[in-house]
Amino acid sequence: MVQISALDALAKSIGSNRIVRGKAITSVVGDPTLNPEDERKFRKRLVQKALEALRTPVEEPTVLA
Repeated sequence: MVQISALDALAKSIGSNRIVRGKAITSVVGDPTLNPEDERKFRKRLVQKALEALRTPVEEPTVLA
């Protein structure tokens, strides 16, 4: 499992094994300061990081930034 979260400590405390750091608490998988095209690219990169994290073997909760 991969959790995208702006709060690493919270994700660890609930037992997430793989944590990808999101943008902010109010926009975890987006960036409202970007124009729509750039935000789409931002989101795509974040999802690609999460998919890459799924392939990464971990023994304990790990933040993959």
